[in-house]
Amino acid sequence: MSSPTSESTPQRELPVVVLDLDGTLVDSVYHHVVAWQCAFRDVGRPVGALRIHEAIGMGGDRLVAHVAGASAEAAVGDDVRALHDKHFRAALRSIYALDGAAELVTAIADRGHRVALSSSSEADLVDDLLELVDSRGRIGTVITGSDDVASKPGPESVQEAVRRAGGGTAIVVGDAVWDALAAEAAGARCIGLRSGGVGAERLTSAGASWVFDDPRDLVARIDQSPLRG
Repeated sequence: MSSPTSESTPQRELPVVVLDLDGTLVDSVYHHVVAWQCAFRDVGRPVGALRIHEAIGMGGDRLVAHVAGASAEAAVGDDVRALHDKHFRAALRSIYALDGAAELVTAIADRGHRVALSSSSEADLVDDLLELVDSRGRIGTVITGSDDVASKPGPESVQEAVRRAGGGTAIVVGDAVWDALAAEAAGARCIGLRSGGVGAERLTSAGASWVFDDPRDLVARIDQSPLRG
């Protein structure tokens, strides 16, 4: 019996690529740091910028307790989150897409991957930030803080993005240790980007198997990554 031809053999489905937003597609990490710092100051519980920066990328529902303790979460957690959103939204006009962000989304989609996005920000804010990237039409699945899904570093947001995209394996692209930890917990591979201000060593220690400087660097070297298709 002759072997099946390539035309009769279904192609192995490519992994879903789950993109982070802040620090991965838009240059907003330090805006978040300042917004959180101002919010903590407003409630009389100042927190240092370095401590906050190290926590950017985890969900806001987790961040207050992580940087200021369980007592702060119990006393002022909701107030701090509301104030952060107020301060961050006030800075939207100074936020831009990262160099190469739109090209990265296009390159991933053109190689046959299903593209998803996972962010802990609320849906309306995610929409505003994605307008800066100008690639919303190539992103088929979007998970936001408005969805009833546990935030990073838990695996749920990655798992839900993959489920909504049709299932299969996944590759996570993110700039924070929390992206790498979420990917590992979900059984996915992770590509780290340094564009959020986290060094390559920290990203690899958290589980990223590849690290690139920013979206432009990943586009330029995409055939050296698992995104080559």
